[in-house]
Amino acid sequence: FIEARQVLETFASAQRDGLIPNRFSDYGDGCDYNSVDASLWYVHAADAYCHASSDAWAWREVLGPVCERIVEAFVEGTQFNIHMDNDGLIWCGDDSTQLTWMDAKHGDTVFTPRHGKPVEINALWYHALCVLTERSGPRDKKRASWYTEVAGRARKALAHEFWNPETDCLFDVVRDDYHDAAIRPNQILAVSLPHSALTRKQQRAVVTVAERELLTPYGLRSLSPHDPAYRSRYAGNSWERDSAYHQGTVWGWLIGPFVEAYLRVHDFSPSAKSRMRAGLQTLVAHLDEAGLGSVSEVFDGDPPHRPGGCIAQAWSVAELLRAWRMTA
Repeated sequence: FIEARQVLETFASAQRDGLIPNRFSDYGDGCDYNSVDASLWYVHAADAYCHASSDAWAWREVLGPVCERIVEAFVEGTQFNIHMDNDGLIWCGDDSTQLTWMDAKHGDTVFTPRHGKPVEINALWYHALCVLTERSGPRDKKRASWYTEVAGRARKALAHEFWNPETDCLFDVVRDDYHDAAIRPNQILAVSLPHSALTRKQQRAVVTVAERELLTPYGLRSLSPHDPAYRSRYAGNSWERDSAYHQGTVWGWLIGPFVEAYLRVHDFSPSAKSRMRAGLQTLVAHLDEAGLGSVSEVFDGDPPHRPGGCIAQAWSVAELLRAWRMTA
């Protein structure tokens, strides 16, 4: 817990304009803030730490104020055109930016343009509003009431604007009159996070589509193989790798959100845990295949799902550990 709090305090000290840095320089000469999700993940991490540690002091004195500033900045508008729209959802970026985790860009070419309202950003946004509603309630009912009102608008808009009845799942990005119907794994966060804006029926449908279109023994594909833009292999020169990075390549870290979403829609039943635990065995066996004792960053979209990218990726390791613990 001490180490976890120190990490959170370090990021808190670097908060700027409501943004948490997504990268610290290896040379100690600054931070990068070109991310919309780092700040929202910070709210989630701070809340998770306090739940696990019962460290009320840390939330009250350090983490809570930073999380409140993040939400205020997103409402008011901050760098990179990050702002709350009239419907209560978060808009970010423009056609020259890559602010989500799907950030592959080569020169001026953006391979997965996701400016506007990305689905996982708004799932994280709704979750953050619910967290602050819960944590503000006991000491500041007026502030909690405001969070509740904004969360209500966001919940209604997310469940309505992102739902694609043709595919029975969520659009990946909504932008004015544009709705990106590509089936991607980002939507799983609208189910896996502790607070979901979706109905129970919608949650089950999202998990069903993700399992059918995206699930592999090593994680979730970044794009459905039935999409014309799907790339089955992550290989070649830097251009070829970048162009495949989020166009079908499997990401190991996504196994955690999928397992959590599956367990949630099955009420964390023993049978659901048993099925998900069995599904993790291939990733466990992978510990002896690439970086010994670790988990690779990515895998090919098609079998045999050859590992690629970093041979030891922290979030792949973390999510396998988390999924293993959830299925115990």
